[in-house]
Amino acid sequence: MTTRKSIWALFGILVILAWVLGSAIQAGAETMNYKFYTYVTKGEEVPVGDVEGHTVRLEVRKSFYVFENAEVATSNGVITADRIKFSGPFMQYLTLNFPDGSTIIWKVQGTFGGASASMKSEILKGTGRFEGIKGTVSSKGKYLQPDEGEPGMKGYGEGTITYTLPSK
Repeated sequence: MTTRKSIWALFGILVILAWVLGSAIQAGAETMNYKFYTYVTKGEEVPVGDVEGHTVRLEVRKSFYVFENAEVATSNGVITADRIKFSGPFMQYLTLNFPDGSTIIWKVQGTFGGASASMKSEILKGTGRFEGIKGTVSSKGKYLQPDEGEPGMKGYGEGTITYTLPSK
């Protein structure tokens, strides 16, 4: 009788372990690596006046993303920046739009360093196949001075979305 109880206890432990490990594997983080190109569609910059070259900027950006799996997406972003001679902190809300109608929305915080920027982002929300998404985005980019008549700098770079989705 004791052997039979031990076997059932062992079987119960194995079932619980299989359930826990199966859940952990399913809930593991996934990544999406991408390259992007971004440009300003509307920009307004106001001098602060305390030191030479200090401005506060508000701009609207569009971007095009190409993922390693050949999937593409576009984005709309709104940025505020506090810069001295094109360097300083910025904050952006970005909505990534996929052809199937799904979206990922994230908040970006970073620093412009003249012609480059480093960024860290927190995913705020997803829709469609990204409903319930949680995670972060890291990226880096390089920026080019605008040509005459352009409202702001163009940029390009790469990054990684690291995320989890709820179990289905």
